[in-house]
Amino acid sequence: MILDKINQPNDIKNIPPEEYPALAQEIRDLILETVSRNGGHLASNLGVVELTMALHLAFSFPEDKLVWDVGHQSYTHKILTGRREGFASLRTYGGISGFPRESESDCDAFNTGHSSTSISAGLGLAYARDLKGEDYAVISVIGDGALTGGMAFEALNNASHLQSNFIIVLNDNNMSIAENTGGVSQALGKLRTAPGYNDLKENVSQALSQIPGIGSHLVDGISRTKSSLKQLLIPGMIFEDMDITYLGPVDGYDIPAMIRTFEEARRLKRAVVVHVTTKKGKGYPPAEHYPEHFHGVGPFDLATGKALDKGKDPSWTAVFSKILCDMAAKDPAITAITAAMPEGTGLKKFARMYPKRYFDVGIAEQHAVTFAGGLAAGGMKPYFCVYSSFLQRGFDQIIHDICIQKRNVTFCLDRAGIVGSDGETHQGIFDLSFLCAIPNLTVMAPKSCYELADMLRFSAAWEGPVAIRYPRGKAVTSMKEFRPPIEYGKGEWMIREEGIALLAIGSMVETAMEVHDRLKESGISSSVANARFASPLDRELLKELAEGHRLLVVMEENVASGGFGEHVAAALEEMNLTIPILRAAIPDMYVEHGSVSVLRKKMGLDAESITGKILMRNMGQ
Repeated sequence: MILDKINQPNDIKNIPPEEYPALAQEIRDLILETVSRNGGHLASNLGVVELTMALHLAFSFPEDKLVWDVGHQSYTHKILTGRREGFASLRTYGGISGFPRESESDCDAFNTGHSSTSISAGLGLAYARDLKGEDYAVISVIGDGALTGGMAFEALNNASHLQSNFIIVLNDNNMSIAENTGGVSQALGKLRTAPGYNDLKENVSQALSQIPGIGSHLVDGISRTKSSLKQLLIPGMIFEDMDITYLGPVDGYDIPAMIRTFEEARRLKRAVVVHVTTKKGKGYPPAEHYPEHFHGVGPFDLATGKALDKGKDPSWTAVFSKILCDMAAKDPAITAITAAMPEGTGLKKFARMYPKRYFDVGIAEQHAVTFAGGLAAGGMKPYFCVYSSFLQRGFDQIIHDICIQKRNVTFCLDRAGIVGSDGETHQGIFDLSFLCAIPNLTVMAPKSCYELADMLRFSAAWEGPVAIRYPRGKAVTSMKEFRPPIEYGKGEWMIREEGIALLAIGSMVETAMEVHDRLKESGISSSVANARFASPLDRELLKELAEGHRLLVVMEENVASGGFGEHVAAALEEMNLTIPILRAAIPDMYVEHGSVSVLRKKMGLDAESITGKILMRNMGQ
């Protein structure tokens, strides 16, 4: 195998060009084999194999700095930088991350996981290089979809002032910015990338400007004419108008052409966009035909592309999708918003059924929040459906544009809590902390699929902003008998006994019931209460729990700092209620990648761990 020759960074430079196609196929085979077994981001990685190879052939890592936007397309980069042997451990606990991590390799110049960040990070690296008088290339790779994020345009605006080299590789897999306009475009592209062209352009401008009286007018006139011609003939003028040189488009599967373009880009003393066209899922027909489905996948059958272990129980996302569509059928004011994740958030069905009331705003969470506020101001009932970790990006807008104004917006937070193999950047473990700090925002979490349905219907009738958080994976279909109507700010008694009080919220209620059974086996009685609301707290319930038990165990799938347990403790203190509290929460840390079951055990959030802590505490009393 050719891959056997690549064991450390830059080994690819020793591979003869005639072997590049075979190497690309070996890389694709390794990615397919690993992702089919471990899950991961498939379509995006298959699409950039040759692009990544060209980057590694044109530059030297880690001396040069490569920043991947989002980073879910960095598998080939990992394979080419000494991590091939460990690639089988991709996304498993203790194994290789699915995203760039400096702790893994010096070739990962910047940790990424969210979208639209690479240009900002790369620009910072470029300025740091210049300030320190160092000499290396900085390359940021960003997808066309990530350019919908406002942060990317903020960074481009800033990059236009740079007077040294900075390369932005636009990985365009949808031709969403510019299509190849034929022979004229190719001819002008060759002219503009030719050595000396940009120097000539600057020298001519300087010479003309020296002509007394008319020099500056000549330069301005030529510039206006040139710009008008470019607008007609050259793609990428959005960058040229920002004083950022545009090169391309370049075929993302033509390695020699990409290498030549990268080398030309490196010679320029300014920010340069190299536009590379690729195809998601390249080389694997199921992923080519259904790239969205193969964006992030669990284990699947490589021969058919079908997912393994689907199970009979619906997912939380599927339950949400069905209920929201049912609600929209009865209420024409209900609208739905996604930030470029219609399938992941369960809105594809809504989009088919109610296309005029469905809005995909692209990767732009901040805009999505304020856009929802505008819809609400106009009399609609918007539901912004988003992964918990991505809502973090709209924190200011939630405060300023929704909650201060008490807008009727509902935030549906999918993937709340520990999400597993995507790791630190995707764990939804901070939402209770930052949402419960915001006045006027009602924060809820269901224990089961039935309660999720009830909370969604409650939100449609409630006047004011609401957030509903629910986890990833299969929905809890048990506890159907525990379904009293939702009352604002009221929790739910599930089991009333004496001794230990278990107060849980959301995904931890099912765990609390298991802890109750384990305690019972040890001869210890316990009550179980479902908080339902993280904000506002049910103070009457807290009073009953504190006065009728000797220990209160508060359970949440969120970091301890600022979380549900902290709010419970503060409320008890305000009410002058004294009871020992044992808090079961995620330690104040970033949770790495691994399966949800492994991570919950590591964080001490499984029933066995919590029961053990209670028994130890009980023995000490």
